[in-house]
Amino acid sequence: MIVRAQIVDLDALWKTVVAAMAAGVGITLAFSVALLGWVRATDSTRERPGLATAAWAAVCVIGLLALAAAVVVGLIVMTDK
Repeated sequence: MIVRAQIVDLDALWKTVVAAMAAGVGITLAFSVALLGWVRATDSTRERPGLATAAWAAVCVIGLLALAAAVVVGLIVMTDK
């Protein structure tokens, strides 16, 4: 019989790993959406400015707002005790 002491709380460790992975994917996705909107808005402006340019600019703004929200949530989580 092997005696095993629980030194590490595996449940808390698992939750931390999952949260870190979700945050990493979410922040990367938000930045990618912002970058896509910016590049497409710039290309649309060169070809034919109009509604498409405004729509891609809105996509860029939405991506930047999501990125800013992720940073704020991260700061709140880090400073919360």
